[in-house]
Amino acid sequence: MKFKKTCSILLIMALLMSIVGCGGTNKTPNNDNNDAQAPNRTEITNVKMLEMEEVLMAQLQPLPEINTGDKIGALVITLTNPFWVGMKEAYEAAGKELGVEVEVMAAPTENDSKSQLETLQAMTAKEYKALIISPIEPFNLVPGVVQANDKGIKVINLGPGIDTEAVANEGGQLDGRICVDFEEQGKLAAEYMVEKMGAEGGKVAIIQGIPGAGQSEGRTLGAKKVFESAPNVELVSIQPANWDRNTAYNIATNLVQAHPDLKGIFSCNDVMALAAADALEAAGQRDGKIIFGVDFINEAAEAIKAGKLDGSIAYSSTVYAKAAVLLALKTVQGHDVDTVHSPLAIVTTENIDQYEGWK
Repeated sequence: MKFKKTCSILLIMALLMSIVGCGGTNKTPNNDNNDAQAPNRTEITNVKMLEMEEVLMAQLQPLPEINTGDKIGALVITLTNPFWVGMKEAYEAAGKELGVEVEVMAAPTENDSKSQLETLQAMTAKEYKALIISPIEPFNLVPGVVQANDKGIKVINLGPGIDTEAVANEGGQLDGRICVDFEEQGKLAAEYMVEKMGAEGGKVAIIQGIPGAGQSEGRTLGAKKVFESAPNVELVSIQPANWDRNTAYNIATNLVQAHPDLKGIFSCNDVMALAAADALEAAGQRDGKIIFGVDFINEAAEAIKAGKLDGSIAYSSTVYAKAAVLLALKTVQGHDVDTVHSPLAIVTTENIDQYEGWK
């Protein structure tokens, strides 16, 4: 792989604390050679988003040349999920801001790994300088990565990881990576839930996404470690709902029937967390239970304001997509690149007012 596989743990901890904690803002280093090319962020009004952007821009120094008119393709998982709809919009906005053309495509459903590969293979026939791709699972896009390599198209992996060993075994490579720490997402959510339960503790459950998907496995592992190490907390169930709202609703319904004394549910995305909240409300079991999700989609934000959800782990689609496009431009322009990590934010009923205008 052309990009560096690791980056300083101390740096990432510092970056995470700048968003998750209550401290000040990290300042982007001066970059005299790129000041004229620095992306304009005047449309971002939320302070937390500005802080997150500064963290990511610091990792991307020196910034690439922008306004090049290059054509970049982005492959997301599916547009049936509100998070990926937000990413599509964010990619397109980033393209306009940075003076490049970004075209976004997706698989028809959340678990159609075969169609997603076929979409990627079709994209390699277009005149893209780079592709930013997010796989449904670690292996399904491997042939498409190799095909892009053969066409001389740079490949950036965003979010869920593509198995790099499998790519290398097929004679291919990734040119860059931008991600969030999925295990940390689960850890942060579970720590909040344990703290809210207090010394009394109680029974908790995890609703997963698709088994084997990187974000599902990482979030589950992070939460599981916290729950199992917490005194007086009993993890009674881990079940996959495959990112599906109806499946998550049924799982949550069965959970409260089997465990009416259940104290909390961590769901590996907001869609499933919202379904769990609906199920508990329908069963008359919502009061006194903590429900937490991941992604901070718009519906989750409204649910947190209303007290329907207790919280969500957030990272800004707007900033994340812009950083991915900048990383793609760096690879096209021959820069050496590191793996770029997006910091995270814990959004709860206590601090939701600080995230007004978040996107």
